[in-house]
Amino acid sequence: MEKEELLKKELEFIKDENLKASLKKLLNMLPEYFYIVAASSTGKYHPKYALGNGGLLRHSKAAMRIGYELLSDPAIGDKYTSHEKDLLIFALLVHDGLKLGIPEEKYTRFDHPILMQKFIYENKDELSLSEEDAIFLGDAIKTHMGPWTKDYDGNEVLEAPHTKYQNFVHMCDYLASRKFLEVPFDENNNILE
Repeated sequence: MEKEELLKKELEFIKDENLKASLKKLLNMLPEYFYIVAASSTGKYHPKYALGNGGLLRHSKAAMRIGYELLSDPAIGDKYTSHEKDLLIFALLVHDGLKLGIPEEKYTRFDHPILMQKFIYENKDELSLSEEDAIFLGDAIKTHMGPWTKDYDGNEVLEAPHTKYQNFVHMCDYLASRKFLEVPFDENNNILE
């Protein structure tokens, strides 16, 4: 099965057919572990639905769905163009695409937002992304950790979000990581309606 099939429903939230095609290509380029591992090896930073086999995929789907729902609210969504909405949904779906790095490491790479930013930019031509869209996606993803910018040794590694787009992606990722917000999934890792 193509990896994109695991995200068939989520792909429908993107209106721009060119961006949808780019996202499909990217989903097939992501490492296999993105579709298999838990969002957290310790369970410390994610709710139950994001743990266990497929947890990272479920976390990514939840973050994207939170973003989609917020952008569907005119009080929030009317502040963004249709293209910006598509790019934000795209960014949310793949923000943790290289969480364990390439090659895969045992634990989360603290710099995984930067790895994903670079991966998108370096593959923009293969993904058929414009320069502007590749930069937008990378900028939105590289700050998704929000205020947690220091690595385990206290070194400043990541940028904090500054733009409304960066803040939006961080907010959705943050909400998808809250233990008290449970998102129901079926046995095929699809969000239950």
